[in-house]
Amino acid sequence: MFKHVLIPTDGSPLSTSALEKALDFAREIGAEATVLVVMEPLQVLTLNPTGMEVAYAEYDRQNNEAADGILADAQEAAKQRLVACETVKLGSLDPASTIVETAGTYHCDVIAMASHGRSGFKAFMLGSVTMKVLAHSKTPVLVYR
Repeated sequence: MFKHVLIPTDGSPLSTSALEKALDFAREIGAEATVLVVMEPLQVLTLNPTGMEVAYAEYDRQNNEAADGILADAQEAAKQRLVACETVKLGSLDPASTIVETAGTYHCDVIAMASHGRSGFKAFMLGSVTMKVLAHSKTPVLVYR
């Protein structure tokens, strides 16, 4: 049924667990996988921007380094499961939209991702990337909790 699974991850323990389950699923159904990390840029509101270039550059360096590590670990996990896997790293202020767009760009049949299980006020204040993906995606979404 599914031939290509998009697996967004942020490297958190819950997201890593979902990644492993999604790769197992991909192996079971004979699908390929694309693992996606969406990096959010640093946003700072300041009245004195002097010297902020250094902070932005250091944040970008650390963010890229972390994303590269997450994707390398994902690639290794896919290799161990004999799942064909491509990795993608994108920057965006809106991770949910980027996930939905990436599913279309890479012709994915299903998006498999974690949910942190926030509800009520926490979900309202912090937002939920998973809920936004569920609301806006035309591609089926498999949610691991």
